[in-house]
Amino acid sequence: MDRATLAAYDKEAAAFAQDWHEQPAPVDLQEIVARFFIQGGSTADIGCGSGREVAWLNANGFPAEGYDASEGLLAEARTRYPQLRFARAELPELRGMASGSFDNVLCETVIMHLDRALIAPSVRRMLEIVKPGGILYLSWRVTDGADLRDAHGRLYAAFDAAEVRAELGPAPLLLDEELVSVSSGKRIHRLVISKGGPS
Repeated sequence: MDRATLAAYDKEAAAFAQDWHEQPAPVDLQEIVARFFIQGGSTADIGCGSGREVAWLNANGFPAEGYDASEGLLAEARTRYPQLRFARAELPELRGMASGSFDNVLCETVIMHLDRALIAPSVRRMLEIVKPGGILYLSWRVTDGADLRDAHGRLYAAFDAAEVRAELGPAPLLLDEELVSVSSGKRIHRLVISKGGPS
């Protein structure tokens, strides 16, 4: 994770959490998860923030744990959802997470906060922790032209979707779309990948 971005999330975790939880429910994301994820399968939310999606996943038949690089955001998640599991993990390493650990992996608008050199290894690592036959959902906020930073100092890396697809190897793409998010109102790109192999 970009250090300035991580510092912004740690410093202003409560404000970011309040903003996310006041946004409209991400019904478009929820519909995709319901369509593609393995019902009842172990699920990881990489970059879970304040836990909104982890709570929804658990309530809708996808037993989920949340992982984030920001201790501030993890504290918000644990306060809001004390019954759920949250742990610190940072891309691209995701230390402590074994290969083939999860049926479903969700990474919603996270990788654009990475230095461009870390995007490819992060994509490979997230696919690695998916079980054979499992599903990876990956999205990012689209930035055209050059990298930029917002008023909080958060990095929004500019990169092409082809750079992400190139790291997926032979894994079939089940969904590949660019659209405006119902929840945030920002332009995002989404991929849903099947790892293939026996489930």
